[in-house]
Amino acid sequence: MVKMKLKERKKIITQIVIAIIGVTVGLLGVNAFNRYVLISIPLVWRMLLMIVTYLPIASVPFCIAIIDKDKWLDYGFSKEKIVCQVLIGLGIALCMSFVFTVIPHLAGKSDWVNNQHQYQYMWQFLYDFIYYIFTIALVEEFVFRGFFYTKLKTLFGSSTSAIISSSILFGLFHFLGGNVTQLIATGIIGAILCLCRVKIKNCTLLSLIIAHGVYDALITVWLNVFT
Repeated sequence: MVKMKLKERKKIITQIVIAIIGVTVGLLGVNAFNRYVLISIPLVWRMLLMIVTYLPIASVPFCIAIIDKDKWLDYGFSKEKIVCQVLIGLGIALCMSFVFTVIPHLAGKSDWVNNQHQYQYMWQFLYDFIYYIFTIALVEEFVFRGFFYTKLKTLFGSSTSAIISSSILFGLFHFLGGNVTQLIATGIIGAILCLCRVKIKNCTLLSLIIAHGVYDALITVWLNVFT
């Protein structure tokens, strides 16, 4: 029995390590593609490719889940009360947006939440919502609040340890885009989203995908409102 437990532990650790490598390679690949290829492509195709090319980041965790025959329910997906899940996600997004975006603007700290996206047309804002929800949030929530959280919880036998460790991984995942302060802030946001999944009734991975995507898109909305 002890040997079986040890074998299972080694298996999970191996899966986590392989997933970390796969996600990192995927991120570096996407970054290189965006920097050297995407910039030269016409706008319409660029918009489509931005959505498609981000998805492979989740390919290794997704394949591991399929091979291991994991249940999507374990990752936080549910077919029950879809409308409730969506509303919870919107509620989380609005609360986070007020605390982490609106308040800094009102306090005169707009530079803290300036993503450099100054838009003039409505379609640009709409595209942001589509891009952040169906690309960024879908991939990152599946990978970090779905795959890594579930595997780490199984490994440690503790939700708290899984929340902390998956949130650290989430912060480190953004190493290409910011300084240490931003990585810490991103990790904190990841921990908040993870806590919502654990503590809020009917909060599923769908809820977190909506919360994450809408929150990110609203950063641009508030930037254009306040500046």
